[in-house]
Amino acid sequence: MLNVLSKRTLLLLIACVAVLFPLVFPNMYVLQLLTLVFIWSIAVYGFNIISGYVGYLSLAHAGFFAIGAYGLGLLTTKAGMPYWMALFLAVAITSIAGAIVGVVALRTKSHFFAIYTMCVGVIIYLLIDKWDSLTGGVRGLIGIPAPGSIGPITFDTLISQYYLALFFLSFTIFLCYRIVHSLLGRTFIAIRNSEELAKTIGISIMKNQLLAFTLSALFAGLSGALYASFIRFIGPQISAITVTFEMLMYLLVGGIGTLAGPIVGTLIVISLTQSLQFLEEYRMLIFGPVVVLLVLYYPRGITGSIQAYMQKKRQKKVKTAKEKRDVKRNVGEAG
Repeated sequence: MLNVLSKRTLLLLIACVAVLFPLVFPNMYVLQLLTLVFIWSIAVYGFNIISGYVGYLSLAHAGFFAIGAYGLGLLTTKAGMPYWMALFLAVAITSIAGAIVGVVALRTKSHFFAIYTMCVGVIIYLLIDKWDSLTGGVRGLIGIPAPGSIGPITFDTLISQYYLALFFLSFTIFLCYRIVHSLLGRTFIAIRNSEELAKTIGISIMKNQLLAFTLSALFAGLSGALYASFIRFIGPQISAITVTFEMLMYLLVGGIGTLAGPIVGTLIVISLTQSLQFLEEYRMLIFGPVVVLLVLYYPRGITGSIQAYMQKKRQKKVKTAKEKRDVKRNVGEAG
């Protein structure tokens, strides 16, 4: 009970810090960095659903991120659609694209799945890069509007966009929490642990995998759409395969298959890469080995390692209490 209360207190404290931060520390650079961390974290949470809980490594995630970003950009700048309607449609288009890709991709297994999704990501990149008349090609898409106002609430300032990104991230975390702690989440984990065993107890493997893949694409599309309206300019590089590997790095550092892993990993990696900017391209010489060592010695990531340590501590405590009870019982029987 104490652990539950402590966890709730910690979550409440983190939420209060996130809400009050712009008011107490109104540094524009830090706020911009945090807003980007929130936006990228949404995509990494989607990545975590298919890779962390279902066990399939999708390398098309940057492509879905780009579909969401370009979907919003094209619908607002070329079709003249209102922002919120464009956001909804961009996310819907990305989800449909994810479902279509998933129907084929999920018929493949292990490394074939990764190779197929990587090919899909490359195709999306080439489409964006070469379809000059629609996407602007290498010139990119400019003039993407900021989020439209909702009644008296406007999103023209950095602080208001910070709160908007925080809202969507909180909503994403809440949804992921509900999924993971539901029958659906346990089904995903059962498939990850053993597809054969899951099949024997009546779980529809393909149906649940496709649902996870579509949800994963949905969050990537939402993240991409928010990114486009925050940066106001997008180019084909956002769909490059390197972007997917960056998301994977965020997830591995934070803790794959954990609820806090995506936000922890994204915050740490983006903060570190920004703090090493003065080293320019040489920063990866420092950052790369650090990540490799972290993955080698802490394969469950920071959050996963902490959870494993806490679980071990609880088991030790239970074992010690049981031993004490046994000793007392033996003493009583001897007396």
